[in-house]
Amino acid sequence: MSNCYCGNSISFEECCAPYIEGSKKPKTAEALMRSRYSAYATGNANYLVETTHISTRKYHKKEDILAWSKANQWLKLIVLSATENTVTFEAYFLDEKVNAQIHKEHSYFKLENGNWFYVDGEFS
Repeated sequence: MSNCYCGNSISFEECCAPYIEGSKKPKTAEALMRSRYSAYATGNANYLVETTHISTRKYHKKEDILAWSKANQWLKLIVLSATENTVTFEAYFLDEKVNAQIHKEHSYFKLENGNWFYVDGEFS
């Protein structure tokens, strides 16, 4: 059994899959961010759209998310820091030309009615 895509040392089925499948809710912004990374790795654009805050959802088209998810090979996630509402991370991947890439982002999240949502992020 291998580790979850998000970097936790338990399997995907025990870690992020229940969030993506909807049987559990992430309890923290970091848990949501990790599950969103796993959704990119598994090509689950529906989850990515559903967990994007309604205020910014119009900027995140499902077709574009799915295309970017599928065009890359997701290698690993490193969480650099996390607070209640923010997560800074590095996502390592190979792009469609098989060039190594690092996506570094400081993400903002919002808790509404017991559900965490990705709002936006600053890239570096």
